Amino acid sequence: MLNERGVEIGGICSIHHSSFLLHNLGAMLSDDKASHLSHLILGAFKKSALCRLKEEDGRVLREIKRVLASELVLEEGIDRKVRARLASYSRPIAEGSAEWDVLYRKTFEEEQRKQSKP
Repeated sequence: MLNERGVEIGGICSIHHSSFLLHNLGAMLSDDKASHLSHLILGAFKKSALCRLKEEDGRVLREIKRVLASELVLEEGIDRKVRARLASYSRPIAEGSAEWDVLYRKTFEEEQRKQSKP
């Protein structure tokens, strides 16, 4: 969890910035895409004065991949919950409509807040 003071990711990198978030990555990533994203993130970490790497690049890359995969699994679970909740409404709402999109986004954010509480 990120806070205003920063976060330590798996003991390998300290990040002192509260706006670095993994958000809306979509469906599961192929290994190539995850590797590419991991390298981009590592490059950003190395360039940032707000991050100090404590381990070798290979270990940092593995941890970044692990975090990406974990976040995607979490988001997929939230997506399933949200879709089930919207499907349970007494009045059907057409997926893709403006109303559905607003309700989906609102419900998704609500579920994210629920899961991020300690």
